[in-house]
Amino acid sequence: MTAEKVRLGRRLFYDSRLSGNGTFACASCHQQARAFTDGRAHALGSTGQAHPRSAMSLTNVAYNSTYGWADARITTLEAQMAGPMLNEHPIEMGLKGNERLILARFAESPGDAALFAAAFAGDGDPVVLPNIVKAIASFERTLTSAGSPFDRYLYRDERDALTPGAIRGMGLFFSNRLRCGQCHSGFNLSGPTQHDADVAGPTFHNTGLYNVDGGGSYPAIDRGMFDVTHQRADMGRFRAPTLRNIAVTAPYMHDGSIPTLEAAIAHYASGGVASPFKSPRIRPFTISATETGDLIEFLNALTDREFLTNPALAKP
Repeated sequence: MTAEKVRLGRRLFYDSRLSGNGTFACASCHQQARAFTDGRAHALGSTGQAHPRSAMSLTNVAYNSTYGWADARITTLEAQMAGPMLNEHPIEMGLKGNERLILARFAESPGDAALFAAAFAGDGDPVVLPNIVKAIASFERTLTSAGSPFDRYLYRDERDALTPGAIRGMGLFFSNRLRCGQCHSGFNLSGPTQHDADVAGPTFHNTGLYNVDGGGSYPAIDRGMFDVTHQRADMGRFRAPTLRNIAVTAPYMHDGSIPTLEAAIAHYASGGVASPFKSPRIRPFTISATETGDLIEFLNALTDREFLTNPALAKP
């Protein structure tokens, strides 16, 4: 990473010329005010085609050990970008078959050509797709969030950063009764991360969201890791996303099928639907209305307003 790569990557992240039809940018699905999600149950591509999954938050994305919802093979930001850029089923950015056209848009602009030359000094032809990928990944690695009330309370010793209700909710979150912290663990409240202090558990989980055939199957449109590995044990397994800024990233789950935090808590309290593939970590628990309110107050305290409004991360 260099400052020049980050500067170029930020520009490209927000630039609709990067899509095949020139109408769509990375930021179309990853909006800063929503913690770099889009508020949709199903993301829309540049041609208006719906994706079966929702756009994941990019909060602290640099630390992910895997990328996307359900593919353990994707372990770098650079590898992840191949999907949205080149996918045809569904079309997202729509670069496939339009690579030369898109590169020409930047190469023929003196200002853009200068940014590429500064970011990739020494390259004879710096305006190439691999450099676009490297630059955007460099910018995305600056999307760090660590200023929420939870952070201020836990790491900066600001004892008044959390309300009494949020403190009670934090106790519930990490309790043996609710066990939220078993899957949403570590500093990023997610699955495993690439960080020397992280001790998170398994990456992918079947949370008992569906059983469409009585045998544990998920809807054919998206069966999680099973569609990659074709192993029945992977049916319905998806990555535990970060809960940082969770209050601004509704709707929830890989397909946006749960609209609110209250509904998400109710789903987990019920233990989900019966399924032979459901994670043993998903077990029903009792929670009162007052406790639900406290838990939501804690989840709201994971919102980092500085991150959501930081001008250094906004459209240049």
